[in-house]
Amino acid sequence: MTVEGAVALAAGIVAGSIALVGFGLDSAIEGFASVIIIWRFTGHRIHSAAAEDRAQKLVAVQFFLLAPYVGVESVRALAGGRHADHTLAGILLAWGSIVAMPMLGIAKQRIAEQLGSAATKGEGRQNMLCAYLAGALLVGLLGNTWFGAWWLDPAVGLLIAALAVKEGREAWRGEGCCVAVPPGAGPAPDTCDHAGCA
Repeated sequence: MTVEGAVALAAGIVAGSIALVGFGLDSAIEGFASVIIIWRFTGHRIHSAAAEDRAQKLVAVQFFLLAPYVGVESVRALAGGRHADHTLAGILLAWGSIVAMPMLGIAKQRIAEQLGSAATKGEGRQNMLCAYLAGALLVGLLGNTWFGAWWLDPAVGLLIAALAVKEGREAWRGEGCCVAVPPGAGPAPDTCDHAGCA
């Protein structure tokens, strides 16, 4: 994710692509979320319901940090008619993410079930979101390259911002994150009463 984020940010800045920059920022957020999960399962926090809740909220907050920047820049690009340049590096990166991120997300969600961690499952959902965003990004970049559809780039940026808000709200509430209770963590939380558990 570090390489993905660095390449996306560099290629996005060079090409003037807000969607690619947003994708790079999303990758940075995913990397930070992974660090949070490592923190969550270190030392005395392994069986701590409070640490689980704190990690879940920290993962959610990161989605909210991404949305305003990408949303505002996308609106500015649409309003100003700002055209992104073509970027082969961005296209190849998006394609690679479409292939790799679902495998990583599925693996993390399986581990989350074994650990009984909604925070870990939410972090795995970030990887799945990354794959969906990579697909939208690829459509935007190819549309711009092949057909001159410059507006696809900021439109994909708006999609990234909207999905970030949605995922952030669900992660904050623990929706869609039904998992078993961690050993020693006490009674089961009521997060599994929500619809949309994956």
